[in-house]
Amino acid sequence: MPKSRSTPQTAATVAAVPVAKAPARKRAAARSANSEEALAPNRQANILQAAERLFATRGFHGVSIRDIADEAGVPLALVGYYYGPKLSLYHAIFRAHAGYIDVRLQSLAQAQTAAPPGQLLEEIVKAFVLPVLEVARQPAGHHFLRLLSRGMNDHLEEDEPIIRELFDPLAHAFIDAIAAALPQATRSQAAWCYQFALGALLHHVNDQRIERLSYGQNQPGDEAAAGPLLVRFIAQGMRGACEGAVH
Repeated sequence: MPKSRSTPQTAATVAAVPVAKAPARKRAAARSANSEEALAPNRQANILQAAERLFATRGFHGVSIRDIADEAGVPLALVGYYYGPKLSLYHAIFRAHAGYIDVRLQSLAQAQTAAPPGQLLEEIVKAFVLPVLEVARQPAGHHFLRLLSRGMNDHLEEDEPIIRELFDPLAHAFIDAIAAALPQATRSQAAWCYQFALGALLHHVNDQRIERLSYGQNQPGDEAAAGPLLVRFIAQGMRGACEGAVH
């Protein structure tokens, strides 16, 4: 039986093989690059959200960059690529919520110009309280408010620069407004009132104990019931505290 002979490949045929595959490789590479580009904003946001959750739970010194990378599901180097060192990432979380500060300042400005007669203090307190309760209602808002409480209470050197930058101007605006609404009080007394009110507000939005203390009648996060009560508590507390104030 004669042996079958394979057809010899011509130079053109051999050359055609890589030429045919090259466009496919380029298309695959382009798809990969486009996929990476599409994922980048999500990865950057995931890192920020993961860091916020961990810092809120463990504090600044209880979290490593590797913890954040693992929580976000990204390579370790990517955290530094987007945000730099841990402290820069920590401060970026607060700056990401700068809109929350703007809303409170806008609410304060509206209260000062549109408050009914005799209701200026109540409207100022509403501007102080209600935007924070709105943040607390958001799914991720609890983490930020818990982180903010840590920053205000722990007084770590890592917290001080960002608090001075973002939150001290907000505090001064409210203290000035409180002093104007309580002309019998000094500004120093208005500053005390602001700090007392801030403590009550931040405790409320982070508290889970109220259900147990009320024998199940109150629920954490029930702002429809707690919000108006908190506003009255703060406003009347300020009035009572400054009632007999002497300049």
